[in-house]
Amino acid sequence: MNDTVLIAVTSIVGTVAVYIGARKINKRYPYPLTLPILISSMLIVLVLVTFQIPYETYHIGGQWIEKLLGPAVVALAVPLYKQRKILKAYLISLLAGTIVGSIVGISSGLLFTYWAKFDKEIIHSVIPKSVTTPVAIKIIDSIGGNPTLTSILVIIAGMSGSILYTNLYKLLKITHPIARGVGMGSSSHAIGTAQMVDDSEQETVISTVAMTISAIVVSVLAPIVVAFLS
Repeated sequence: MNDTVLIAVTSIVGTVAVYIGARKINKRYPYPLTLPILISSMLIVLVLVTFQIPYETYHIGGQWIEKLLGPAVVALAVPLYKQRKILKAYLISLLAGTIVGSIVGISSGLLFTYWAKFDKEIIHSVIPKSVTTPVAIKIIDSIGGNPTLTSILVIIAGMSGSILYTNLYKLLKITHPIARGVGMGSSSHAIGTAQMVDDSEQETVISTVAMTISAIVVSVLAPIVVAFLS
């Protein structure tokens, strides 16, 4: 076994082991700050920093986990099919809510960056913060911006939604599955949607559809917004 293969296997096994451990912690102490994705991300970063392991080295194996995102998304077709009746019944509400959510996602970032007087690159980078990473990077390629910064913002949006959504929905008394799913999918994309899997299949399905629609809406609006700003 050569060094590259050994590094890849170690990265994959280590990542899976850390995530399994994080899930066990979350089941024992089910609090927002013990979310598996948050704990596992922090632990992996801590290991990389402590042992001075370059991210590029970790990514030799990490990239294969990333490649599984495609099949994982396709697997959501099963609950989508099972919940097809509710999707048809609330199609208009789902579309309207997601479009509004996408517009709010874009405008909130723009208003903050303009208020803070950031330069054009940062302003462009914040536009697709509420869509899933692969789509956000493609949008940045077309409108200009910093892909690394955008990736960080996307992760922050996903994690913050995952951490806050339960208490936020309780505070605002949002109980309808359509509203909860649309809110998560249009603001916290795949990371937030994944967090809903253990709570409600129906909300997960709605969030998945909202995430997809949001990606399309933001892809269309982003170049228009940039052209208007120019």
